[in-house]
Amino acid sequence: MGRASREVGVAIEYLKTGIDTKTQATIDAEVSATVSRMLDDIARRGEDAVRAYSQRLDHYNPSEFRLSDDAIEKMIATLSDQERHDIIYAQKRVRVFAEAQREALRDIEVEVLPGVVLGHRLVPVQRVGCYVPGGKYPMVAAAHMSVVTAAVAGVPQILAATPPYRGKPFPAVIAAMHYGGAHEVYVVGGVQALGMLALGTASVDQVDMIVGPGNVYVAEAKRQLFGRVGIDLLAGPTETLIIADEVVDAEMCATDLLGQAEHGMNSPAVLVTNSRHLAEETLVEIKRLLTILPTSGLAEASWNDYGQVIVCETYDEMLDVANTLASEHVQVMTARDDWFLDNLTAYGALFLGPRTHVANGDKVIGTNHTLPTRRAGRYTGGLWVGSFLKTHSYQRILTDEAASEISSYCSRLSMLEGFVGHAEQANIRLRRYGRRNIPYGSAAEPVGQ
Repeated sequence: MGRASREVGVAIEYLKTGIDTKTQATIDAEVSATVSRMLDDIARRGEDAVRAYSQRLDHYNPSEFRLSDDAIEKMIATLSDQERHDIIYAQKRVRVFAEAQREALRDIEVEVLPGVVLGHRLVPVQRVGCYVPGGKYPMVAAAHMSVVTAAVAGVPQILAATPPYRGKPFPAVIAAMHYGGAHEVYVVGGVQALGMLALGTASVDQVDMIVGPGNVYVAEAKRQLFGRVGIDLLAGPTETLIIADEVVDAEMCATDLLGQAEHGMNSPAVLVTNSRHLAEETLVEIKRLLTILPTSGLAEASWNDYGQVIVCETYDEMLDVANTLASEHVQVMTARDDWFLDNLTAYGALFLGPRTHVANGDKVIGTNHTLPTRRAGRYTGGLWVGSFLKTHSYQRILTDEAASEISSYCSRLSMLEGFVGHAEQANIRLRRYGRRNIPYGSAAEPVGQ
Protein backbone atom coordinates (compact mmCIF):
# COMPACT_ATOMS: atom_id res chain seq x y z
CA MET A 1 0.00 0.00 0.00
CA GLY A 2 1.03 3.57 -0.49
CA ARG A 3 3.30 2.78 -3.45
CA ALA A 4 3.65 5.79 -5.73
CA SER A 5 4.51 5.72 -9.40
CA ARG A 6 6.18 8.72 -11.02
CA GLU A 7 6.81 8.90 -14.75
CA VAL A 8 7.31 11.81 -17.12
CA GLY A 9 4.04 13.71 -17.11
CA VAL A 10 2.39 11.06 -14.95
CA ALA A 11 1.48 11.27 -11.28
CA ILE A 12 -0.31 8.15 -10.10
CA GLU A 13 -0.57 6.99 -6.49
CA TYR A 14 -1.64 3.53 -5.40
CA LEU A 15 -3.46 3.77 -2.06
CA LYS A 16 -4.00 0.00 -2.19
CA THR A 17 -2.40 -2.66 -4.35
CA GLY A 18 -3.25 -6.27 -4.98
CA ILE A 19 -1.30 -9.49 -5.17
CA ASP A 20 2.16 -9.26 -6.77
CA THR A 21 2.85 -10.64 -10.23
CA LYS A 22 5.31 -13.31 -9.04
CA THR A 23 2.78 -14.81 -6.66
CA GLN A 24 0.10 -14.68 -9.35
CA ALA A 25 2.40 -16.45 -11.80
CA THR A 26 2.96 -19.26 -9.28
CA ILE A 27 -0.79 -19.64 -8.79
CA ASP A 28 -1.35 -19.68 -12.56
CA ALA A 29 1.28 -22.39 -13.05
CA GLU A 30 -0.34 -24.60 -10.41
CA VAL A 31 -3.77 -24.18 -11.99
CA SER A 32 -2.38 -24.96 -15.45
CA ALA A 33 -0.71 -28.16 -14.25
CA THR A 34 -3.87 -29.35 -12.47
CA VAL A 35 -6.04 -28.72 -15.51
CA SER A 36 -3.58 -30.44 -17.82
CA ARG A 37 -3.60 -33.58 -15.68
CA MET A 38 -7.39 -33.64 -15.57
CA LEU A 39 -7.84 -33.18 -19.31
CA ASP A 40 -5.27 -35.88 -20.08
CA ASP A 41 -7.13 -38.21 -17.75
CA ILE A 42 -10.48 -37.46 -19.39
CA ALA A 43 -8.97 -37.96 -22.85
CA ARG A 44 -7.72 -41.41 -21.75
CA ARG A 45 -10.59 -42.68 -19.60
CA GLY A 46 -13.58 -40.73 -20.88
CA GLU A 47 -16.72 -40.87 -18.79
CA ASP A 48 -15.03 -42.88 -16.01
CA ALA A 49 -12.73 -39.93 -15.39
CA VAL A 50 -15.58 -37.41 -15.63
CA ARG A 51 -17.54 -39.41 -13.09
CA ALA A 52 -14.57 -39.71 -10.72
CA TYR A 53 -13.98 -35.95 -10.75
CA SER A 54 -17.67 -35.23 -10.30
CA GLN A 55 -17.77 -37.51 -7.28
CA ARG A 56 -14.59 -36.11 -5.75
CA LEU A 57 -15.09 -32.42 -6.47
CA ASP A 58 -18.87 -32.00 -6.47
CA HIS A 59 -20.00 -35.04 -4.44
CA TYR A 60 -22.33 -35.91 -7.29
CA ASN A 61 -22.51 -39.33 -8.95
CA PRO A 62 -25.83 -39.83 -10.77
CA SER A 63 -26.72 -42.76 -12.96
CA GLU A 64 -26.67 -40.33 -15.91
CA PHE A 65 -25.30 -36.81 -16.17
CA ARG A 66 -27.83 -35.90 -18.84
CA LEU A 67 -31.25 -34.91 -17.53
CA SER A 68 -34.30 -36.45 -19.17
CA ASP A 69 -37.14 -34.26 -20.41
CA ASP A 70 -39.28 -35.57 -17.57
CA ALA A 71 -36.66 -34.66 -14.95
CA ILE A 72 -36.36 -31.16 -16.43
CA GLU A 73 -40.13 -30.62 -16.31
CA LYS A 74 -40.30 -31.80 -12.70
CA MET A 75 -37.57 -29.34 -11.67
CA ILE A 76 -39.28 -26.47 -13.48
CA ALA A 77 -42.50 -27.35 -11.65
CA THR A 78 -40.77 -26.67 -8.30
CA LEU A 79 -40.27 -23.00 -9.21
CA SER A 80 -42.79 -20.35 -8.26
CA ASP A 81 -44.69 -18.43 -10.90
CA GLN A 82 -42.63 -15.35 -10.04
CA GLU A 83 -39.34 -17.21 -10.47
CA ARG A 84 -40.39 -18.53 -13.85
CA HIS A 85 -41.61 -15.08 -14.89
CA ASP A 86 -38.32 -13.46 -13.87
CA ILE A 87 -36.25 -15.98 -15.83
CA ILE A 88 -38.37 -15.50 -18.94
CA TYR A 89 -38.20 -11.69 -18.54
CA ALA A 90 -34.40 -11.74 -18.37
CA GLN A 91 -34.17 -14.08 -21.35
CA LYS A 92 -36.39 -11.77 -23.37
CA ARG A 93 -34.01 -8.87 -22.71
CA VAL A 94 -31.04 -10.95 -23.88
CA ARG A 95 -32.93 -12.31 -26.88
CA VAL A 96 -34.11 -8.88 -28.07
CA PHE A 97 -30.56 -7.52 -28.07
CA ALA A 98 -29.12 -10.66 -29.67
CA GLU A 99 -31.77 -10.54 -32.40
CA ALA A 100 -30.90 -6.90 -33.10
CA GLN A 101 -27.24 -7.88 -33.39
CA ARG A 102 -28.12 -10.74 -35.72
CA GLU A 103 -30.11 -8.39 -37.94
CA ALA A 104 -26.99 -6.25 -38.32
CA LEU A 105 -25.14 -9.21 -39.86
CA ARG A 106 -25.86 -10.43 -43.36
CA ASP A 107 -24.62 -12.54 -46.19
CA ILE A 108 -23.05 -10.54 -48.99
CA GLU A 109 -22.33 -11.03 -52.69
CA VAL A 110 -20.59 -8.46 -54.85
CA GLU A 111 -19.29 -8.37 -58.43
CA VAL A 112 -15.82 -6.91 -57.84
CA LEU A 113 -14.91 -6.99 -61.56
CA PRO A 114 -17.09 -7.76 -64.55
CA GLY A 115 -17.71 -11.50 -64.32
CA VAL A 116 -15.95 -11.96 -60.93
CA VAL A 117 -18.34 -12.57 -58.04
CA LEU A 118 -17.22 -12.79 -54.40
CA GLY A 119 -19.37 -13.35 -51.36
CA HIS A 120 -19.66 -14.69 -47.88
CA ARG A 121 -22.23 -16.68 -45.99
CA LEU A 122 -22.79 -16.61 -42.25
CA VAL A 123 -23.02 -20.24 -41.13
CA PRO A 124 -23.81 -21.18 -37.50
CA VAL A 125 -21.45 -23.43 -35.60
CA GLN A 126 -23.23 -26.77 -35.72
CA ARG A 127 -22.68 -28.17 -32.22
CA VAL A 128 -21.97 -25.93 -29.21
CA GLY A 129 -21.38 -26.71 -25.55
CA CYS A 130 -22.55 -23.94 -23.19
CA TYR A 131 -21.04 -24.01 -19.71
CA VAL A 132 -23.07 -22.43 -16.92
CA PRO A 133 -21.02 -22.06 -13.71
CA GLY A 134 -22.61 -22.75 -10.38
CA GLY A 135 -20.15 -23.93 -7.75
CA LYS A 136 -20.38 -21.04 -5.29
CA TYR A 137 -23.55 -19.49 -6.73
CA PRO A 138 -26.08 -21.05 -9.12
CA MET A 139 -25.52 -18.76 -12.12
CA VAL A 140 -28.99 -18.68 -13.64
CA ALA A 141 -28.11 -15.67 -15.82
CA ALA A 142 -25.18 -17.45 -17.46
CA ALA A 143 -27.66 -19.75 -19.19
CA HIS A 144 -29.37 -16.77 -20.82
CA MET A 145 -26.09 -15.37 -22.07
CA SER A 146 -24.83 -18.47 -23.83
CA VAL A 147 -27.83 -20.67 -24.61
CA VAL A 148 -30.22 -17.92 -25.74
CA THR A 149 -27.54 -16.23 -27.84
CA ALA A 150 -26.56 -19.50 -29.51
CA ALA A 151 -30.22 -20.19 -30.27
CA VAL A 152 -30.68 -16.74 -31.86
CA ALA A 153 -27.59 -17.42 -33.99
CA GLY A 154 -29.28 -20.58 -35.28
CA VAL A 155 -26.99 -23.21 -33.72
CA PRO A 156 -28.80 -26.50 -34.45
CA GLN A 157 -27.38 -28.49 -31.50
CA ILE A 158 -26.90 -26.78 -28.14
CA LEU A 159 -25.59 -28.78 -25.19
CA ALA A 160 -25.67 -27.09 -21.78
CA ALA A 161 -23.76 -28.21 -18.69
CA THR A 162 -23.82 -26.90 -15.14
CA PRO A 163 -22.44 -28.24 -11.85
CA PRO A 164 -24.69 -29.49 -9.08
CA TYR A 165 -25.41 -26.96 -6.36
CA ARG A 166 -25.07 -28.41 -2.88
CA GLY A 167 -25.12 -31.90 -4.30
CA LYS A 168 -28.06 -31.70 -6.71
CA PRO A 169 -29.27 -29.85 -9.81
CA PHE A 170 -30.48 -26.30 -9.20
CA PRO A 171 -33.99 -26.03 -10.71
CA ALA A 172 -33.78 -22.39 -11.78
CA VAL A 173 -30.58 -23.00 -13.76
CA ILE A 174 -32.12 -26.06 -15.41
CA ALA A 175 -35.22 -24.02 -16.27
CA ALA A 176 -33.11 -21.25 -17.79
CA MET A 177 -31.21 -23.75 -19.95
CA HIS A 178 -34.47 -25.34 -21.10
CA TYR A 179 -36.29 -22.05 -21.77
CA GLY A 180 -33.21 -20.72 -23.55
CA GLY A 181 -33.25 -23.50 -26.12
CA ALA A 182 -30.77 -26.15 -24.95
CA HIS A 183 -31.28 -29.46 -26.72
CA GLU A 184 -29.37 -31.49 -24.13
CA VAL A 185 -28.89 -30.60 -20.44
CA TYR A 186 -26.11 -32.10 -18.32
CA VAL A 187 -25.40 -31.72 -14.62
CA VAL A 188 -21.63 -31.81 -14.42
CA GLY A 189 -19.23 -29.04 -13.55
CA GLY A 190 -15.80 -27.52 -13.91
CA VAL A 191 -12.93 -28.97 -15.90
CA GLN A 192 -14.67 -32.32 -16.15
CA ALA A 193 -17.67 -30.71 -17.89
CA LEU A 194 -15.50 -28.92 -20.44
CA GLY A 195 -13.45 -32.06 -21.01
CA MET A 196 -16.60 -34.10 -21.54
CA LEU A 197 -18.00 -31.61 -24.06
CA ALA A 198 -14.79 -30.85 -25.92
CA LEU A 199 -13.22 -34.30 -25.99
CA GLY A 200 -16.35 -36.44 -26.05
CA THR A 201 -17.11 -39.63 -24.15
CA ALA A 202 -18.91 -42.88 -24.87
CA SER A 203 -22.25 -41.15 -24.27
CA VAL A 204 -21.51 -37.56 -25.37
CA ASP A 205 -20.37 -36.66 -28.87
CA GLN A 206 -17.69 -34.00 -29.12
CA VAL A 207 -18.91 -30.44 -29.68
CA ASP A 208 -17.38 -27.99 -32.14
CA MET A 209 -17.17 -25.10 -29.69
CA ILE A 210 -17.38 -24.45 -25.94
CA VAL A 211 -18.51 -21.15 -24.46
CA GLY A 212 -19.29 -19.61 -21.11
CA PRO A 213 -17.63 -18.05 -18.07
CA GLY A 214 -16.15 -19.79 -15.05
CA ASN A 215 -13.43 -19.83 -12.44
CA VAL A 216 -9.68 -19.97 -13.10
CA TYR A 217 -9.82 -23.72 -13.73
CA VAL A 218 -12.60 -23.37 -16.30
CA ALA A 219 -10.77 -20.52 -18.05
CA GLU A 220 -7.55 -22.54 -18.14
CA ALA A 221 -9.38 -25.60 -19.46
CA LYS A 222 -10.78 -23.54 -22.31
CA ARG A 223 -7.30 -22.22 -23.07
CA GLN A 224 -5.84 -25.71 -23.19
CA LEU A 225 -8.72 -27.12 -25.25
CA PHE A 226 -8.59 -24.35 -27.85
CA GLY A 227 -7.62 -25.84 -31.18
CA ARG A 228 -9.29 -29.16 -30.53
CA VAL A 229 -12.48 -27.16 -30.34
CA GLY A 230 -13.29 -23.51 -30.72
CA ILE A 231 -13.84 -21.29 -27.69
CA ASP A 232 -15.54 -17.95 -27.25
CA LEU A 233 -12.89 -16.24 -25.12
CA LEU A 234 -11.12 -16.55 -21.77
CA ALA A 235 -13.80 -15.34 -19.37
CA GLY A 236 -13.07 -15.49 -15.67
CA PRO A 237 -12.60 -14.84 -12.86
CA THR A 238 -14.71 -11.69 -12.94
CA GLU A 239 -13.12 -8.24 -12.85
CA THR A 240 -14.50 -4.77 -12.25
CA LEU A 241 -13.00 -1.31 -12.67
CA ILE A 242 -14.70 1.85 -11.49
CA ILE A 243 -13.65 5.16 -13.02
CA ALA A 244 -15.08 7.87 -10.80
CA ASP A 245 -14.81 11.48 -9.81
CA GLU A 246 -16.78 13.44 -7.25
CA VAL A 247 -20.09 13.21 -9.09
CA VAL A 248 -20.59 10.05 -6.99
CA ASP A 249 -19.93 9.24 -3.36
CA ALA A 250 -17.90 6.63 -1.53
CA GLU A 251 -20.89 4.47 -0.59
CA MET A 252 -21.79 3.91 -4.25
CA CYS A 253 -18.19 3.15 -5.22
CA ALA A 254 -17.70 0.76 -2.32
CA THR A 255 -21.00 -0.99 -2.98
CA ASP A 256 -20.18 -1.53 -6.64
CA LEU A 257 -16.65 -2.77 -5.92
CA LEU A 258 -17.77 -5.31 -3.32
CA GLY A 259 -20.78 -6.29 -5.42
CA GLN A 260 -18.37 -7.84 -7.90
CA ALA A 261 -15.68 -8.92 -5.43
CA GLU A 262 -18.21 -11.36 -3.94
CA HIS A 263 -17.93 -13.54 -7.05
CA GLY A 264 -14.97 -15.35 -5.57
CA MET A 265 -11.70 -15.06 -3.72
CA ASN A 266 -9.74 -13.88 -6.76
CA SER A 267 -11.97 -11.27 -8.42
CA PRO A 268 -10.07 -8.01 -9.03
CA ALA A 269 -11.96 -4.85 -8.11
CA VAL A 270 -10.27 -1.52 -8.85
CA LEU A 271 -11.13 2.12 -8.25
CA VAL A 272 -9.45 4.73 -10.44
CA THR A 273 -10.20 8.31 -9.49
CA ASN A 274 -8.83 11.83 -9.65
CA SER A 275 -10.21 12.56 -6.18
CA ARG A 276 -8.02 11.56 -3.27
CA HIS A 277 -10.91 12.34 -0.94
CA LEU A 278 -13.19 9.90 -2.78
CA ALA A 279 -10.45 7.25 -2.76
CA GLU A 280 -9.85 7.51 0.98
CA GLU A 281 -13.55 7.59 1.82
CA THR A 282 -14.17 4.55 -0.38
CA LEU A 283 -11.56 2.57 1.56
CA VAL A 284 -13.32 3.52 4.81
CA GLU A 285 -16.72 2.63 3.38
CA ILE A 286 -15.49 -0.76 2.16
CA LYS A 287 -14.41 -1.64 5.70
CA ARG A 288 -17.85 -0.68 7.00
CA LEU A 289 -19.76 -2.63 4.35
CA LEU A 290 -17.66 -5.74 4.92
CA THR A 291 -18.99 -5.89 8.48
CA ILE A 292 -22.58 -6.22 7.22
CA LEU A 293 -22.34 -7.86 3.78
CA PRO A 294 -23.59 -11.47 4.03
CA THR A 295 -21.06 -12.58 1.39
CA SER A 296 -18.16 -10.79 3.06
CA GLY A 297 -16.24 -14.04 3.44
CA LEU A 298 -15.60 -14.13 -0.29
CA ALA A 299 -15.67 -10.39 -0.94
CA GLU A 300 -13.15 -9.52 1.78
CA ALA A 301 -10.66 -12.18 0.70
CA SER A 302 -10.94 -11.00 -2.88
CA TRP A 303 -10.64 -7.34 -1.92
CA ASN A 304 -7.62 -7.94 0.32
CA ASP A 305 -5.66 -9.83 -2.34
CA TYR A 306 -6.92 -8.28 -5.59
CA GLY A 307 -8.43 -4.90 -4.75
CA GLN A 308 -6.73 -1.69 -5.84
CA VAL A 309 -7.33 2.03 -5.32
CA ILE A 310 -5.47 4.27 -7.75
CA VAL A 311 -5.41 8.07 -7.56
CA CYS A 312 -4.59 10.06 -10.69
CA GLU A 313 -4.22 13.78 -11.26
CA THR A 314 -5.96 14.05 -14.63
CA TYR A 315 -8.65 12.40 -16.70
CA ASP A 316 -6.03 11.47 -19.28
CA GLU A 317 -4.14 9.51 -16.62
CA MET A 318 -7.35 7.79 -15.57
CA LEU A 319 -7.94 6.83 -19.20
CA ASP A 320 -4.39 5.48 -19.59
CA VAL A 321 -4.70 3.36 -16.45
CA ALA A 322 -8.06 1.99 -17.57
CA ASN A 323 -6.82 1.08 -21.04
CA THR A 324 -3.76 -0.61 -19.52
CA LEU A 325 -5.83 -2.68 -17.08
CA ALA A 326 -8.36 -3.60 -19.81
CA SER A 327 -10.82 -4.84 -17.20
CA GLU A 328 -13.84 -7.00 -17.89
CA HIS A 329 -16.42 -4.58 -16.49
CA VAL A 330 -15.67 -0.85 -16.60
CA GLN A 331 -18.10 1.35 -14.73
CA VAL A 332 -17.77 5.06 -15.53
CA MET A 333 -19.31 7.56 -13.10
CA THR A 334 -17.81 10.93 -13.92
CA ALA A 335 -18.59 14.35 -15.31
CA ARG A 336 -17.09 13.15 -18.62
CA ASP A 337 -18.78 9.79 -19.26
CA ASP A 338 -19.16 10.36 -23.00
CA TRP A 339 -15.49 11.29 -23.29
CA PHE A 340 -14.53 7.96 -21.74
CA LEU A 341 -16.96 6.17 -24.09
CA ASP A 342 -15.23 7.81 -27.06
CA ASN A 343 -11.69 7.16 -25.85
CA LEU A 344 -11.62 3.86 -23.97
CA THR A 345 -10.30 1.12 -26.26
CA ALA A 346 -9.68 -1.92 -24.03
CA TYR A 347 -12.45 -3.41 -21.89
CA GLY A 348 -15.16 -6.04 -21.84
CA ALA A 349 -18.28 -3.91 -21.39
CA LEU A 350 -18.96 -0.33 -20.32
CA PHE A 351 -21.52 0.81 -17.76
CA LEU A 352 -22.06 4.52 -18.09
CA GLY A 353 -23.39 6.81 -15.38
CA PRO A 354 -24.39 6.27 -11.75
CA ARG A 355 -27.83 4.88 -12.68
CA THR A 356 -26.12 2.01 -14.48
CA HIS A 357 -24.36 -0.81 -12.66
CA VAL A 358 -22.58 -4.05 -13.46
CA ALA A 359 -25.13 -6.31 -11.78
CA ASN A 360 -27.73 -5.22 -14.37
CA GLY A 361 -25.38 -6.41 -17.09
CA ASP A 362 -24.70 -9.63 -15.20
CA LYS A 363 -28.34 -10.54 -14.75
CA VAL A 364 -30.97 -8.87 -16.86
CA ILE A 365 -30.40 -5.77 -18.98
CA GLY A 366 -29.69 -7.69 -22.20
CA THR A 367 -26.02 -7.23 -23.05
CA ASN A 368 -23.95 -10.38 -22.70
CA HIS A 369 -22.08 -10.94 -19.45
CA THR A 370 -19.54 -13.40 -20.86
CA LEU A 371 -16.70 -10.93 -21.29
CA PRO A 372 -12.91 -10.91 -21.75
CA THR A 373 -10.78 -10.96 -18.59
CA ARG A 374 -7.05 -10.82 -17.83
CA ARG A 375 -6.50 -7.96 -20.29
CA ALA A 376 -8.02 -9.86 -23.22
CA GLY A 377 -10.20 -6.81 -23.86
CA ARG A 378 -7.17 -5.40 -25.71
CA TYR A 379 -7.89 -7.74 -28.62
CA THR A 380 -11.40 -9.15 -28.31
CA GLY A 381 -14.89 -8.26 -27.21
CA GLY A 382 -17.35 -10.45 -25.34
CA LEU A 383 -19.64 -13.29 -26.35
CA TRP A 384 -22.33 -12.21 -28.79
CA VAL A 385 -24.48 -13.68 -31.50
CA GLY A 386 -21.63 -13.29 -34.00
CA SER A 387 -19.47 -15.60 -31.88
CA PHE A 388 -21.59 -18.52 -33.08
CA LEU A 389 -21.48 -17.53 -36.76
CA LYS A 390 -18.66 -18.49 -39.09
CA THR A 391 -17.98 -16.24 -42.06
CA HIS A 392 -17.36 -18.49 -45.06
CA SER A 393 -16.31 -16.80 -48.28
CA TYR A 394 -16.91 -18.07 -51.80
CA GLN A 395 -15.99 -16.99 -55.33
CA ARG A 396 -17.36 -17.51 -58.80
CA ILE A 397 -16.01 -16.47 -62.24
CA LEU A 398 -18.74 -16.13 -64.82
CA THR A 399 -17.00 -15.21 -68.10
CA ASP A 400 -13.98 -16.28 -70.15
CA GLU A 401 -12.72 -12.70 -70.13
CA ALA A 402 -12.76 -12.51 -66.33
CA ALA A 403 -11.08 -15.92 -66.01
CA SER A 404 -8.35 -14.78 -68.40
CA GLU A 405 -7.70 -11.49 -66.60
CA ILE A 406 -7.54 -12.88 -63.08
CA SER A 407 -5.56 -15.97 -64.10
CA SER A 408 -2.88 -14.02 -65.94
CA TYR A 409 -2.17 -12.00 -62.78
CA CYS A 410 -2.31 -15.15 -60.67
CA SER A 411 0.18 -16.91 -62.96
CA ARG A 412 2.78 -14.17 -62.73
CA LEU A 413 2.33 -13.60 -58.98
CA SER A 414 2.63 -17.33 -58.32
CA MET A 415 5.90 -17.54 -60.30
CA LEU A 416 7.16 -14.48 -58.41
CA GLU A 417 6.90 -16.58 -55.23
CA GLY A 418 8.20 -19.76 -56.84
CA PHE A 419 4.88 -21.62 -56.78
CA VAL A 420 4.99 -23.26 -60.20
CA GLY A 421 2.06 -25.56 -59.48
CA HIS A 422 -0.04 -22.57 -58.45
CA ALA A 423 0.91 -20.85 -61.71
CA GLU A 424 -0.21 -23.89 -63.68
CA GLN A 425 -3.64 -23.76 -62.05
CA ALA A 426 -3.93 -20.32 -63.62
CA ASN A 427 -2.23 -21.25 -66.88
CA ILE A 428 -4.57 -24.14 -67.69
CA ARG A 429 -7.48 -21.73 -67.41
CA LEU A 430 -5.70 -19.34 -69.70
CA ARG A 431 -5.21 -22.14 -72.22
CA ARG A 432 -8.86 -23.23 -71.95
CA TYR A 433 -10.67 -19.92 -71.62
CA GLY A 434 -8.17 -17.37 -72.87
CA ARG A 435 -6.98 -19.37 -75.88
CA ARG A 436 -3.37 -18.58 -74.95
CA ASN A 437 -0.47 -20.99 -75.48
CA ILE A 438 1.58 -20.78 -72.27
CA PRO A 439 4.39 -23.34 -71.90
CA TYR A 440 4.07 -25.56 -68.84
CA GLY A 441 5.92 -24.08 -65.85
CA SER A 442 6.22 -20.51 -67.16
CA ALA A 443 4.51 -17.28 -66.27
CA ALA A 444 1.81 -15.68 -68.38
CA GLU A 445 2.81 -12.66 -70.40
CA PRO A 446 0.98 -9.47 -69.50
CA VAL A 447 -1.79 -8.51 -71.89
CA GLY A 448 -2.81 -4.92 -71.43
CA GLN A 449 -2.93 -3.14 -68.08
